[in-house]
Amino acid sequence: MRQGIIIGVLLLVIFWLLSSIWGLVEKAQVAVSQAHDVQWQYQALEKRKTTLEANLAALKTAHGQDAAIRTAFGVARPGEEVIVVVTPTATPTATPTWWQRFWSWF
Repeated sequence: MRQGIIIGVLLLVIFWLLSSIWGLVEKAQVAVSQAHDVQWQYQALEKRKTTLEANLAALKTAHGQDAAIRTAFGVARPGEEVIVVVTPTATPTATPTWWQRFWSWF
């Protein structure tokens, strides 16, 4: 009887330890996935920071300021003219029917 109680207590302790270990493993997996997400976000922010620093460096020059104003507001200097570029549109060509090709020989 005494051995049965000890075995029962030991089985309960083993079950408790296994469930605790399983919980720790799940928490570790969550922590690792969040660490990967944070690393990815950090790299994206570093790339954005580099781009913004390059934009700021360009805006410090007179040419960069002029280009930014022209792009943002669509303005031109006095004396400049507007050039409109029109892309050529393809005219639809209908394939003649066999009857039209036949009569075109005459």
